[in-house]
Parts: sequence; structure tokens; C-alpha cells
Amino acid sequence: MKKTSFARMNCSLARGLDLIGDWWSPLIVRDLFLDVVRFDDLVEDLGISRNLLTRRLNALVRSGIVERHAYQRRPRRYDYRLTEAGRDLVPAILALTAWGDRWARPKEGSPMLFVHKACGHQFQPQVTCSACGEVVTANAVKTLGGPGGAMKAGTRVLARRLKGTRA
Repeated sequence: MKKTSFARMNCSLARGLDLIGDWWSPLIVRDLFLDVVRFDDLVEDLGISRNLLTRRLNALVRSGIVERHAYQRRPRRYDYRLTEAGRDLVPAILALTAWGDRWARPKEGSPMLFVHKACGHQFQPQVTCSACGEVVTANAVKTLGGPGGAMKAGTRVLARRLKGTRA
């Protein structure tokens, strides 16, 4: 089944999802963040087929989210590392994990707990306002039209609704 491309949509979320690719990609990014960086270890940890993992890693490399590093010459073997774009994706994955812990957690409890290295405390990932530090919830957000807002696929109705609401 061919995946629909969102690359031409006028929406940052859609275009970002197009780069990430599919359901496997956030799990691959999570594992790379957690230092599971070798192909065979990724196959074992995720239970993903080798062919599918190869395709997903190649797509993540093309998207600039992951980079390959040769660690062996004969036979040629690579490990995979997050790029700056990949590391910038980690907080979103942590936030999605926290949502999963709240709404879809296994009955045994959260599979992973997070500790903030700077203070040493366990924490729950959450989105906060970059200006005041307050936790952001759906009810606490107002949306304004941005400079890239346009009546194109991905934001056609939203652009109409947000027209004239720029900051």
C-alpha cells in the first residue's frame, strides 16, 4: 500500500509527519535516543523485520533525522545516530509517551520512567509555555494566523478562520 505524501501540504504538522514516515519511525527514534543504535539490536528490540527496518532507516537518513556511522569495515556495518533534527524530535516523543502512559499504559504500569539529568528528579514529560513556563493544555491555547498561513491543502479551512488574527 502506497503511503500518501504530505510533503506539499501547507501545514507544519503534516510536513513533519511526512518526514517521520510511519508508526515505526518514532519507535526507531526512541530507541536511537536510548542508545540502541545497531541494526541487529533495533531488530531485536522492536520486533521489526529487517527489510522494513532498512527502509525506515534509509528514509530517516534521507529526511535528515538519522545519520549512519560505519563502525566496521569488513563486512561494512553501521550504527545509527540522531542528527540535530532527530534530537529535536525527542521531546515530542517524550510527550507522546506521557500521553500513552495516561491513556494506554500497560496494566503492569509505565514501561519507562524519565529522570531529568540536570536536577536528578523523575518527571512526567509535558509541554510548557516557552514564555512563562506554565503547563500548556488544550484549553490554554489560542491560535493566530502565521506568516505561512494560506488557503492550500492542509490549512484551507484553517487559513480562512485564522485570516486577520495575526499577532
